[in-house]
Amino acid sequence: MKIVVIGGTGLIGSKVVTKLTALGHEALAAAPNTGVNTITGEGLAEALEGAQVVVDMANSPSFEDQAVMDFFQTAGKNLIAAEAAAGVKLHVALSVVGTEHLQGSGYFRAKLAQEALIKSGPIPYTLLHATQFMEFLRGIAQSAADGNTVKLSHAYIQPMAAEDVADAVVEAALAPAANGTVEVGGPEKFHMDELIARVLEFDKDPRKVVTDPDAPYFGVKLEEGSLIPGPDAKLGATKFDWWIENVAPPPKR
Repeated sequence: MKIVVIGGTGLIGSKVVTKLTALGHEALAAAPNTGVNTITGEGLAEALEGAQVVVDMANSPSFEDQAVMDFFQTAGKNLIAAEAAAGVKLHVALSVVGTEHLQGSGYFRAKLAQEALIKSGPIPYTLLHATQFMEFLRGIAQSAADGNTVKLSHAYIQPMAAEDVADAVVEAALAPAANGTVEVGGPEKFHMDELIARVLEFDKDPRKVVTDPDAPYFGVKLEEGSLIPGPDAKLGATKFDWWIENVAPPPKR
Protein backbone atom coordinates (compact mmCIF):
# COMPACT_ATOMS: atom_id res chain seq x y z
CA MET A 1 0.00 0.00 0.00
CA LYS A 2 1.25 3.47 -0.83
CA ILE A 3 1.28 5.79 2.18
CA VAL A 4 2.42 9.40 1.87
CA VAL A 5 3.92 10.85 5.05
CA ILE A 6 3.73 14.65 5.05
CA GLY A 7 6.58 15.85 7.24
CA GLY A 8 8.22 12.50 6.61
CA THR A 9 11.76 13.75 7.22
CA GLY A 10 11.10 15.04 10.76
CA LEU A 11 11.60 13.46 14.17
CA ILE A 12 8.42 11.34 14.10
CA GLY A 13 7.87 11.27 10.35
CA SER A 14 11.21 9.66 9.56
CA LYS A 15 10.52 6.91 12.10
CA VAL A 16 7.06 6.34 10.60
CA VAL A 17 8.51 6.01 7.09
CA THR A 18 11.08 3.49 8.32
CA LYS A 19 8.49 1.41 10.19
CA LEU A 20 6.00 1.37 7.31
CA THR A 21 8.72 0.41 4.84
CA ALA A 22 9.82 -2.44 7.12
CA LEU A 23 6.22 -3.70 7.05
CA GLY A 24 6.33 -3.86 3.26
CA HIS A 25 4.45 -0.67 2.40
CA GLU A 26 5.50 1.99 -0.09
CA ALA A 27 6.09 4.88 2.31
CA LEU A 28 6.92 8.21 0.70
CA ALA A 29 8.57 10.92 2.81
CA ALA A 30 6.96 14.14 1.58
CA ALA A 31 8.48 17.44 2.70
CA PRO A 32 9.85 20.60 1.09
CA ASN A 33 13.34 19.07 1.09
CA THR A 34 12.01 16.11 -0.94
CA GLY A 35 10.16 18.34 -3.41
CA VAL A 36 6.68 18.30 -1.84
CA ASN A 37 5.31 21.55 -0.43
CA THR A 38 1.81 21.70 1.03
CA ILE A 39 1.88 25.52 1.15
CA THR A 40 2.73 26.16 -2.51
CA GLY A 41 1.30 22.85 -3.73
CA GLU A 42 4.60 21.97 -5.43
CA GLY A 43 4.88 18.23 -6.05
CA LEU A 44 1.72 17.44 -4.07
CA ALA A 45 -0.41 15.93 -6.82
CA GLU A 46 2.47 13.80 -8.05
CA ALA A 47 3.29 12.54 -4.54
CA LEU A 48 -0.33 11.54 -3.86
CA GLU A 49 -0.83 9.69 -7.14
CA GLY A 50 -1.84 6.12 -6.27
CA ALA A 51 -1.76 6.75 -2.50
CA GLN A 52 -4.36 5.09 -0.29
CA VAL A 53 -3.35 6.83 2.96
CA VAL A 54 -1.89 10.22 3.86
CA VAL A 55 -0.29 10.84 7.24
CA ASP A 56 0.08 14.54 8.03
CA MET A 57 2.77 15.50 10.53
CA ALA A 58 3.87 18.80 9.02
CA ASN A 59 4.48 21.65 11.45
CA SER A 60 4.64 25.39 11.00
CA PRO A 61 8.15 26.88 10.76
CA SER A 62 6.85 29.90 12.73
CA PHE A 63 4.83 29.86 15.96
CA GLU A 64 3.73 33.50 15.58
CA ASP A 65 -0.06 33.59 15.90
CA GLN A 66 -1.03 34.65 12.37
CA ALA A 67 1.79 32.76 10.65
CA VAL A 68 0.91 29.45 12.29
CA MET A 69 -2.80 29.91 11.53
CA ASP A 70 -2.01 30.72 7.90
CA PHE A 71 0.24 27.65 7.68
CA PHE A 72 -2.29 25.12 8.95
CA GLN A 73 -5.18 26.67 7.03
CA THR A 74 -3.32 26.83 3.71
CA ALA A 75 -1.59 23.47 4.04
CA GLY A 76 -4.79 21.80 5.23
CA LYS A 77 -6.91 23.09 2.35
CA ASN A 78 -4.27 22.21 -0.25
CA LEU A 79 -3.76 18.73 1.15
CA ILE A 80 -7.45 17.86 1.40
CA ALA A 81 -8.09 19.04 -2.16
CA ALA A 82 -5.16 17.00 -3.46
CA GLU A 83 -6.31 13.92 -1.52
CA ALA A 84 -9.82 14.19 -2.95
CA ALA A 85 -8.43 14.46 -6.47
CA ALA A 86 -6.15 11.44 -5.91
CA GLY A 87 -8.85 9.25 -4.34
CA VAL A 88 -7.09 8.93 -0.97
CA LYS A 89 -9.06 6.70 1.42
CA LEU A 90 -7.70 7.79 4.82
CA HIS A 91 -6.23 10.97 6.29
CA VAL A 92 -4.31 10.59 9.57
CA ALA A 93 -3.23 13.78 11.35
CA LEU A 94 -0.97 13.99 14.39
CA SER A 95 -2.14 16.58 16.91
CA VAL A 96 -1.83 17.28 20.61
CA VAL A 97 -3.65 16.02 23.71
CA GLY A 98 -5.41 18.99 25.29
CA THR A 99 -5.57 21.12 22.14
CA GLU A 100 -9.18 22.09 22.85
CA HIS A 101 -8.22 23.24 26.38
CA LEU A 102 -5.20 25.33 25.33
CA GLN A 103 -6.94 27.95 23.22
CA GLY A 104 -5.12 30.81 24.92
CA SER A 105 -2.25 29.88 22.59
CA GLY A 106 -2.22 30.90 18.93
CA TYR A 107 -0.50 27.64 18.06
CA PHE A 108 -3.22 25.51 19.59
CA ARG A 109 -5.94 27.68 18.04
CA ALA A 110 -4.33 26.92 14.69
CA LYS A 111 -4.17 23.18 15.45
CA LEU A 112 -7.87 23.20 16.35
CA ALA A 113 -8.63 25.00 13.08
CA GLN A 114 -6.63 22.33 11.24
CA GLU A 115 -8.69 19.62 12.92
CA ALA A 116 -11.94 21.39 11.97
CA LEU A 117 -10.85 21.40 8.31
CA ILE A 118 -10.16 17.67 8.43
CA LYS A 119 -13.48 16.91 10.12
CA SER A 120 -15.44 18.92 7.55
CA GLY A 121 -13.57 17.48 4.57
CA PRO A 122 -14.55 14.57 2.33
CA ILE A 123 -11.79 12.15 3.36
CA PRO A 124 -12.29 9.56 6.15
CA TYR A 125 -9.92 10.51 8.94
CA THR A 126 -8.26 9.69 12.24
CA LEU A 127 -7.04 12.48 14.50
CA LEU A 128 -4.25 11.15 16.69
CA HIS A 129 -3.78 13.26 19.83
CA ALA A 130 -0.41 12.57 21.46
CA THR A 131 1.00 13.87 24.71
CA GLN A 132 4.24 15.83 24.74
CA PHE A 133 7.30 13.95 23.48
CA MET A 134 10.09 13.07 25.90
CA GLU A 135 12.47 14.41 23.27
CA PHE A 136 11.02 17.90 23.86
CA LEU A 137 11.40 17.98 27.65
CA ARG A 138 14.65 19.91 27.38
CA GLY A 139 12.89 22.33 25.04
CA ILE A 140 10.25 22.94 27.73
CA ALA A 141 13.03 23.81 30.15
CA GLN A 142 14.62 26.17 27.64
CA SER A 143 11.31 27.90 26.89
CA ALA A 144 10.75 28.54 30.60
CA ALA A 145 14.30 29.65 31.45
CA ASP A 146 14.80 33.00 33.14
CA GLY A 147 18.47 33.43 33.89
CA ASN A 148 19.49 30.71 36.32
CA THR A 149 15.93 29.65 37.04
CA VAL A 150 13.31 27.69 35.10
CA LYS A 151 9.76 28.72 36.00
CA LEU A 152 7.26 25.91 35.51
CA SER A 153 3.73 24.91 36.39
CA HIS A 154 3.00 22.04 38.80
CA ALA A 155 0.44 20.71 36.28
CA TYR A 156 0.61 17.10 35.21
CA ILE A 157 2.44 15.88 32.12
CA GLN A 158 2.45 12.36 30.67
CA PRO A 159 5.23 12.37 28.06
CA MET A 160 5.82 9.62 25.54
CA ALA A 161 8.93 8.58 23.63
CA ALA A 162 9.11 9.49 19.94
CA GLU A 163 9.46 5.79 19.11
CA ASP A 164 6.11 5.08 20.78
CA VAL A 165 4.49 8.05 19.00
CA ALA A 166 5.69 6.65 15.67
CA ASP A 167 4.26 3.22 16.54
CA ALA A 168 0.90 4.83 17.29
CA VAL A 169 0.94 6.72 13.99
CA VAL A 170 1.72 3.54 12.06
CA GLU A 171 -1.10 1.72 13.83
CA ALA A 172 -3.54 4.51 12.93
CA ALA A 173 -2.37 4.56 9.31
CA LEU A 174 -3.03 0.84 8.90
CA ALA A 175 -6.37 0.77 10.76
CA PRO A 176 -9.82 1.78 9.50
CA ALA A 177 -10.69 5.46 9.84
CA ALA A 178 -11.85 6.38 13.34
CA ASN A 179 -13.65 9.47 12.02
CA GLY A 180 -12.85 10.87 15.42
CA THR A 181 -10.01 11.37 17.86
CA VAL A 182 -7.70 8.69 19.28
CA GLU A 183 -5.55 9.69 22.28
CA VAL A 184 -2.11 8.26 23.04
CA GLY A 185 0.22 9.04 25.91
CA GLY A 186 3.16 7.89 27.95
CA PRO A 187 2.89 5.18 30.60
CA GLU A 188 3.63 7.50 33.56
CA LYS A 189 2.22 10.76 34.89
CA PHE A 190 4.46 13.39 36.48
CA HIS A 191 4.24 16.95 37.74
CA MET A 192 5.92 19.06 35.08
CA ASP A 193 8.15 21.04 37.43
CA GLU A 194 9.39 17.88 39.15
CA LEU A 195 10.06 16.03 35.90
CA ILE A 196 11.98 18.89 34.30
CA ALA A 197 14.02 19.19 37.52
CA ARG A 198 14.99 15.53 37.08
CA VAL A 199 16.06 16.19 33.49
CA LEU A 200 18.21 19.14 34.55
CA GLU A 201 19.75 17.10 37.38
CA PHE A 202 20.57 14.28 34.96
CA ASP A 203 22.16 16.79 32.59
CA LYS A 204 24.13 18.38 35.46
CA ASP A 205 22.47 21.62 34.40
CA PRO A 206 22.92 24.16 37.24
CA ARG A 207 19.62 25.95 36.59
CA LYS A 208 16.99 25.54 39.30
CA VAL A 209 13.32 24.87 38.73
CA VAL A 210 10.94 27.29 40.42
CA THR A 211 7.32 26.22 40.74
CA ASP A 212 4.96 28.96 39.58
CA PRO A 213 1.23 28.23 39.11
CA ASP A 214 1.02 31.13 36.66
CA ALA A 215 4.02 30.05 34.59
CA PRO A 216 2.88 29.79 30.95
CA TYR A 217 3.36 26.67 28.87
CA PHE A 218 4.27 28.02 25.44
CA GLY A 219 2.07 31.03 26.12
CA VAL A 220 -0.90 29.46 27.89
CA LYS A 221 -1.64 28.93 31.59
CA LEU A 222 -2.22 25.29 32.46
CA GLU A 223 -4.88 23.68 34.58
CA GLU A 224 -3.80 20.60 36.53
CA GLY A 225 -4.95 18.14 33.86
CA SER A 226 -4.63 20.23 30.67
CA LEU A 227 -1.97 17.95 29.14
CA ILE A 228 -3.27 14.59 30.38
CA PRO A 229 -5.15 12.16 28.11
CA GLY A 230 -8.46 10.58 29.03
CA PRO A 231 -8.93 7.13 30.58
CA ASP A 232 -9.30 5.41 27.20
CA ALA A 233 -5.93 6.59 25.86
CA LYS A 234 -3.53 4.02 24.45
CA LEU A 235 -0.27 4.16 26.39
CA GLY A 236 3.25 3.71 25.08
CA ALA A 237 5.65 1.27 26.71
CA THR A 238 8.74 3.44 27.19
CA LYS A 239 9.26 4.67 30.75
CA PHE A 240 11.07 7.91 31.51
CA ASP A 241 13.94 6.44 33.54
CA TRP A 242 14.86 4.02 30.75
CA TRP A 243 14.49 6.68 28.08
CA ILE A 244 16.76 9.26 29.68
CA GLU A 245 19.47 6.67 30.36
CA ASN A 246 19.34 4.99 26.95
CA VAL A 247 17.82 7.26 24.30
CA ALA A 248 18.65 10.87 25.05
CA PRO A 249 22.10 11.53 26.52
CA PRO A 250 22.52 15.05 27.88
CA PRO A 251 23.92 17.74 25.59
CA LYS A 252 27.64 18.41 25.90
CA ARG A 253 28.28 21.29 28.22
